[in-house]
Amino acid sequence: MASPAVVESLPPSLNSSAEQPPLFDGTIKLYTCYTCPFAQRVWITRNYKELQDKIKLVPLNLQDRPAWYKEKVYPINKVPALEHNGKIIGESLDLIKYVDSNFEGPSLFPDDPEKKKFGEELWSYVDEFMKVVYTSFKGEGPKECGSAFNHLESALGKFEDGLFFLRQFSGVDIAYIPFVERFQIFLSEVWKYDITAGRPKLAAWIEEMNKIDAYKQTKTDPIELVEFYKKRFTVMLLTQTRCHEIF
Repeated sequence: MASPAVVESLPPSLNSSAEQPPLFDGTIKLYTCYTCPFAQRVWITRNYKELQDKIKLVPLNLQDRPAWYKEKVYPINKVPALEHNGKIIGESLDLIKYVDSNFEGPSLFPDDPEKKKFGEELWSYVDEFMKVVYTSFKGEGPKECGSAFNHLESALGKFEDGLFFLRQFSGVDIAYIPFVERFQIFLSEVWKYDITAGRPKLAAWIEEMNKIDAYKQTKTDPIELVEFYKKRFTVMLLTQTRCHEIF
């Protein structure tokens, strides 16, 4: 496992009044948002591979995002996006693999065929996991999302000699943890539901994840996260907003 990383001083988020950083000036930039779980995936990846000095964070305020981001950087206007080798690359799951394969540092994907196959299955399931849990917030919450957490509990038992999905920490853990982090806090606060109750492997996984410096540095303050998600999900419950539109 990677050695403990030095906690970096995070740059302030850029809003609509901020000037655009130079584009394609040779600096590798990760356009991100400190509270976005999709962007958090790539931030964790960067940290774990100890690329803090190579990949510069460019955090954006998504509630007041700069116009230049859509107009000149990434027309899709979402985060994360990576500026590298004269191009802009998006999509968080794609970027986990891109950063892993294009930069030095500990590998995030196993070579073992069995682990690789199982990892691909979990990689394919992550969107379904998110959909089930998000959709449950429009209904009866815990009664509808328990199956998703049971799936993770079962997956974590695949390799008995480790605490992570593929025994050792991998990109699969990175794909899931930002959302599990938020679901755990929100379900506990709003529904009084403990996602780890009766799921010892999930509890152990979360505990182990919280020991990883690369992840710990990316976590949002729980109080701020609860207030943010209460507001967003209350709106969702009232307006039936589609789950994939909600961070």
